Amino acid sequence: MTAVAGTTRPTLAFFDVDETVIATKSMLEFWEYWLASHPSPLAGDASGLRAEAAVTRDREALNRRYYRRYAGVPLATLEAAGRRWYGTYRLGGTAFVAAALDALAVHRAAGHQVVLVSGSMRPLLAPLAEELGAAAILCTELVVRSDAVLTGEVRRPMIGQAKAEAAVRIMRERGADARDCFAYGDHESDLALLRAVGGPVVVGDSPQLNEAAGRSGWAVVPAHRGPLRVESM
Repeated sequence: MTAVAGTTRPTLAFFDVDETVIATKSMLEFWEYWLASHPSPLAGDASGLRAEAAVTRDREALNRRYYRRYAGVPLATLEAAGRRWYGTYRLGGTAFVAAALDALAVHRAAGHQVVLVSGSMRPLLAPLAEELGAAAILCTELVVRSDAVLTGEVRRPMIGQAKAEAAVRIMRERGADARDCFAYGDHESDLALLRAVGGPVVVGDSPQLNEAAGRSGWAVVPAHRGPLRVESM
């Protein structure tokens, strides 16, 4: 941390979520969970959605299409379902990325503010953030009507450059020096976020991120899966 005029600037540690902290894609896992109790004409597209997510280059467009599936759903219903889903998901023996949990525990022990940054939605991320002791969530925010029902649209997908811009904004708001902050990501779409801080860490074996890490001397940690270790939180 940097001392300025007798005060100490906060240090923020930004964590992408899907396949960085948790070992899967939360939106896809939740969609399958949702369909089990909420019949939909799109019920047959779960496998196709996974295939598209694996190859698409336009993650922002995919993100918007995904959330349109929830048009007309009361926000409270989605929030309750998100908590139930996470309550089950967290028990899995390979549900989390071990190195990210270890890093998160180190940051919290050092007094750093953990911030989750994700294209996923707050109803899925809120229970995770509570359990991990995150100080803030930067995510894709859903547009909600005056009667608390989802329109199916989002304000802006928290993808790519949007992550970096949101991180810079919250660092400024909290008086943090970007050079003292950290970021963790697993996908090439996290590159802008990683470049926005002084301590970028690549999680896993993304060719693009590992190439950038090799050029710039960034840290790289494995994406081995494991259970949630509550005692380390």
